[in-house]
Amino acid sequence: MKSLDMQLRRSAKDICQKYINPPRTTDFALMFLPTEGLYAEAVRRVGLVEQVQRDCRVVFAGPTTLAALLNSLQMGFRTLAIQKRSSEVWNLLAGVKTEFGKFGEALSAVKDKLDQAARQVDNVAVRSRAITKKLRDVEELPSNPQPLLKDLLQPNDEDD
Repeated sequence: MKSLDMQLRRSAKDICQKYINPPRTTDFALMFLPTEGLYAEAVRRVGLVEQVQRDCRVVFAGPTTLAALLNSLQMGFRTLAIQKRSSEVWNLLAGVKTEFGKFGEALSAVKDKLDQAARQVDNVAVRSRAITKKLRDVEELPSNPQPLLKDLLQPNDEDD
């Protein structure tokens, strides 16, 4: 039975050297033991599982434990991917927040300009009403403008 221990350790070391290469791979590997008897014997060996995991980063998996182990790993990788994406989303939201602040400032500047233009339009409307009033006074000339024309056409002594 000593040879079983040595063969499992040797296989774990080979797996570690050939297949574990972070960051290209995970920092651990699985060793599939194809029968329940072999898996049970490996797990029963005192300290073997712990030593192989510590030294070689290899985990034993038997026929009944492989599916559960793979599902567990899949959930872990999904969680990791979600965490990574959530940090990307937070970074994106921080950028959007900054841009939204700039947008608010630009919108405030546009509002100020529109308010200024509205005041100018109001001022022009007041001037327009004043001009219209003066033009209305001009339209209401007396029916006989000759005396007014004489006064306008005669030179003033003050101008000389």
